[in-house]
This record gives sequence, C-alpha cells and structure tokens, in this order.
Amino acid sequence: MLIKKMSKIFKIICAANFFLISNVFSNEISFDSWLKDFKSRAITYGVSQKVVEDVLSDAKFLPKVIEYDRYQPEFYEDTFTYIKKRSSKKKIKDGIKLYKKEKVLIDKVENEFEIEKELLLALMGIETNFGKYLGKMDIISSLATLSFDKRRSEFFTQELLILLSLVDKQIIKKEILYGSWAGAFGNFQFMPRTIRNYAIDFNDNKTIELKKTEDSFASAANYLKKIGWKKNQPCFYKINLKKQIPKKYLNSSARNIKNKKKVIFFKKYIDNFDHLNIDKNYKVAIIIPDKDIIPGSETYSPAYLIFENYEKILSWNRSLRFALAVCTLKDNLKNEI
Repeated sequence: MLIKKMSKIFKIICAANFFLISNVFSNEISFDSWLKDFKSRAITYGVSQKVVEDVLSDAKFLPKVIEYDRYQPEFYEDTFTYIKKRSSKKKIKDGIKLYKKEKVLIDKVENEFEIEKELLLALMGIETNFGKYLGKMDIISSLATLSFDKRRSEFFTQELLILLSLVDKQIIKKEILYGSWAGAFGNFQFMPRTIRNYAIDFNDNKTIELKKTEDSFASAANYLKKIGWKKNQPCFYKINLKKQIPKKYLNSSARNIKNKKKVIFFKKYIDNFDHLNIDKNYKVAIIIPDKDIIPGSETYSPAYLIFENYEKILSWNRSLRFALAVCTLKDNLKNEI
C-alpha cells in the first residue's frame, strides 16, 4: 500500500515538473519570436540597427524576474513590518556614516537643489542600502522579460526602448547595465525614463555615472526638485480615526488619491487631532495602507494624514508603504544628523 502511494506521489511530482519545464520551454520559444518583432519596433523607434543587434543579442527570458514581479514586499508586508525593516537603527547609523564621509558633496547638493539631505539619504538607504546592493540582474534581459510578460507589457516596452536609445546616444554604456530585476539602475535605482528625464552629469566629466556619489545624489535631487518636492514641508502624520468617518475619504490605493480636503475639514473624524501640530490650511488626504493587502486588516488602522510631499514620493515609487518608509527614515535621520 505504501509503495503504491509513493508511486502515485512520484508520478504527480514528475507530472508537475514536466509541466513547469514545458511551460518555461514554451515561454522561451514565444520570447524568441517576441524579441525578433521587438528588434524591428526598436529600429522604427529610432535606435540604430547596430545598437539593437549589439545590445539585444544576449537578451534572455528570465523566469525569476516574473517571480519577483508577482511577489513584491509592497504586496504582502503589513505597514508596521515594512516601515520597521526600512527605518531601523542600523539603517540610521549607516546613513549617518555615509553623510559624514560625503558631507561636502551632500551639503552642496542640498543647497543647490533645495532638497533635504535626510530625504536623499533615506531614498538611497531604502533603494540600495546606501549603495551596498545595486542589483546584479542583467537589466536588458529583465526589461525584455517584463516587456514580453502581459501584466505591464507596454510600460516595460517603453522603458526598454528608452534604454536602447540612451545607449545609442552614448549616454549610458551597455557594459554597466546590471541592476534590479525591474530594470532600475544605480544608487537611487533610476528607471530608463527617469535617467532620460532627470539624470545629470554633476561633475562635468561628460558621463552620467549613477553608481557614483556625485552624479547619483545630484540626479536624485534634480528629480525631486523637478517633480515639486517642497523643502521643510510635512510628508505625513499618523492619526487615530473615528469609526463614523465616511469610507469615501479613506484611500487604500496609491494609484489615485481622492477626496483631498483642508486639514481642518477632517478634525471631526480624528481622535488625536488636537495633538497634531499642523497648519490647518494644508490640503491633505487620508490613507489606510493595510486594507487592500492584508487579509482581515482593520479598515481604520493604521491610518495616516498625507500631504503634497508624500504624493511626490509616490511619483518615485507607486507604493503607499514605500512613501511612508522613506519619510519615516528621513525624519529619523534628521533627528540624528
């Protein structure tokens, strides 16, 4: 009886493995066909045939990239856990250490672009652990895999086309294109579109080097300034909501923050309102980041009053938790520097 059961289990495992292998093989065949069509699209987009063939010649379908895309921390970690991991005492200590080492440069960037040094350090700390983890994935293959995948195909197709164009214009060298599974690059994990629109050659050496301190800090500051970050203005406040607040005022998606009102409007719905030291004329919204992600989470807790600056961080990374973690680490660093 035991032998029969084991034989049955063995057959099931073999069948599952055969299915997985067949699926990967099928994807690779389809990917090769997609890649051929994409090369033609890239040439039509304006990229030289030489660069298209050179850069895409080794592009591969990476199943691991699809795994990462489906299992991001923003999709499954509760807010408390997510923030705590990214604003730890060690993270603060490492941020201060980097600031002391690069104080002259970081202060210069802060003064020139009017972006707080604590914000720049917080973003770098969360994105790459202060440059210690820049990612080792082949960005070309990562972007090609995500372009081939159906979930966000058009977005990543555009990113790959932009990246090929940057290589064609000799703004980026293809030899250094290793980074995150999603195609982000450098100390602050810039996507190709962000490189094209905001990256700058701060030290005037004719090359944009986003894995080095000078260009990466200045490029991040330039990005934040251009999208409208306002220095020394608030990001968010944690609040205790009363149960009678109409649900239409509660945002749980980072895609479209709705029902913004002046701070004073929400007074009747917030228990700890009198303890919040806020200009009552700021326009704000309320977010409840755990509602749509954590099964069975309370609708009203945790809750946050968010400001314009918070939404600028959402432009960097469209995640409610990411923006909360960045602003938390920024404030923690400010208290220590």
